[in-house]
Amino acid sequence: MLVAIALFVVVMGLILFLVDRPRNAPRWLVSLGFVGPALAMLAFGLLYPGLDTIKNSFYNRNGSEFIGLDNYATAFTESQFLIVLGNTALWVLVAPITATFLGLVYAVVVDKSRFEKFAKALVFLPMAISMVGASIIWKFVYEFKPAQGTVQQTGLLNQVIVWFGGEPIQFLLQRPLNNFLLMVVLIWIQTGFAMTLLSASIRAIPDDIVEAARLDGLSGFGMFWRITIPSIRPALVVVLTTIAMTTLKSFDIVRTMTAGRFNTSIVANEFYEQSFRQNNTGLGAALAVLLFVIVIPVIVYNVRQMRLAEEVR
Repeated sequence: MLVAIALFVVVMGLILFLVDRPRNAPRWLVSLGFVGPALAMLAFGLLYPGLDTIKNSFYNRNGSEFIGLDNYATAFTESQFLIVLGNTALWVLVAPITATFLGLVYAVVVDKSRFEKFAKALVFLPMAISMVGASIIWKFVYEFKPAQGTVQQTGLLNQVIVWFGGEPIQFLLQRPLNNFLLMVVLIWIQTGFAMTLLSASIRAIPDDIVEAARLDGLSGFGMFWRITIPSIRPALVVVLTTIAMTTLKSFDIVRTMTAGRFNTSIVANEFYEQSFRQNNTGLGAALAVLLFVIVIPVIVYNVRQMRLAEEVR
């Protein structure tokens, strides 16, 4: 830590010294002195690896032979990878919508209630847990043990089933149920994020709009549907797209709980599997590029909505 701090001080001191030497330095030189190092590190840390990954996606498993679009054809034709793409689409459709819906409903219900702070803190608490930590917690919830004699279930969910006279279930082995059970972990974490942003947006709705709506006879669901939802639409879009991007990168949950087995793999996990476990760098690079291409429209739409919201203000 001390070395990192010292290095930062030395680099910044050197930049300021060089920029300050010519007393009448042109503005472009001053700008380059401050922005140049950051751009150089971005190019070295992001741009070069990205271009190198795109290049590798057109080569075979060890990078020795150019094979064109064969890796992409494999990703879109073989049944194993079609399951991966289907799982990824399912995650993107279900997890962001569910987390945003639960966060919105919770924000509306607890808004201005007596225990508002405690209720919001309780839902936001999972945000403080890492993806891996949350996955381990929920893996214990789904844990299965054969029903033999007086053996008690480790998994909370199976223990509840046994208490009610049922047989324990191997939840993580049953497709497509296992995919939805993995999504629960992400939804559990991201609901607090959605609730926080949407609660702030609800509180920012002007009081005169709310009073005018009440004078027109709106209340309850009508107020929620006709006033609250249109007023917080920009925030809803931001929350949805942000959670969607997080969903596309949900490598931690799948890797920790199932390692992609039992037909639960998604693109982020399969990229790791092919690149580092199967040593197929070409196919792994193609999957990484595919993931990048999927994320781009979400980012563009998010940025456009944020700009539109700023223009309205």
